[in-house]
Amino acid sequence: MKANINDIMFPVTEIPACIVDSKGQLNHVDSTGYKFIMREDTGQILSCMTNNYRLVKNEFINKKSANVIKKNGGRIKEVQTFGHGARSLVKWEFPDHKVTLGKKDEMTPEIVWQNSYDGTIGLNIIAGAFRLICLNGAVIGIVATKYKNKHIVQNMSLDDIEGIIDETINKTKIIMKEEFPLLIDTEVRERHILKMLKVFPITSSEYITQKLIESKPENLWDLFNVGTNVATHGLDRRMESTHKLESKLYNLVKSMATKEAARA
Repeated sequence: MKANINDIMFPVTEIPACIVDSKGQLNHVDSTGYKFIMREDTGQILSCMTNNYRLVKNEFINKKSANVIKKNGGRIKEVQTFGHGARSLVKWEFPDHKVTLGKKDEMTPEIVWQNSYDGTIGLNIIAGAFRLICLNGAVIGIVATKYKNKHIVQNMSLDDIEGIIDETINKTKIIMKEEFPLLIDTEVRERHILKMLKVFPITSSEYITQKLIESKPENLWDLFNVGTNVATHGLDRRMESTHKLESKLYNLVKSMATKEAARA
């Protein structure tokens, strides 16, 4: 569900999961090893977790990340909440660091953090560059870096969220400044096209061949665009395999560019 940042900043607390005795009374002495995570504003139980679970509040994550993101020119693009607030997602974009890669071809750095109160995910931070590729709203993205951390009591790195966010932003900037130009400067060769063809299913051969003929890619950035076009328009978007293939395309083309640079 679409939301704003205030919608996910509701107060949450932990309640011990106690044993009920034969008289129906709560026994606060005997521990079950579990606890409830509850929304204090509505009284709704979001989950039942073990005592080893460390509650990391959205408010804490936002407080630690917002300053360093805003310092780098970030602004909130989207907020989503699921399961009555049990899971949340906040997407920031950095319009001041947009990279122009060709005529009408721009990519904007983004950083997304996800958090949950039901144990389905820990704290996830994903950064990359994304762009609109057609009028129907489809986007393609390059994941620059990922950070995942579990909510466990002993996990001290959860206290350094600000540092992790800062490092993630810096890595993304480097990738956009150094890796993207390398793809543009590397001429496409027949071996690159053959490698690209091999990762797609045989059923898409006619479509991708047609796109290669139409586009006439001159460099590896052009070839990457052909691949993303096929993944977006020539494959079944309902299939998980399509999204897995799509996520591999950038690293495939980057490895081609790196090998060509080593040969030079």
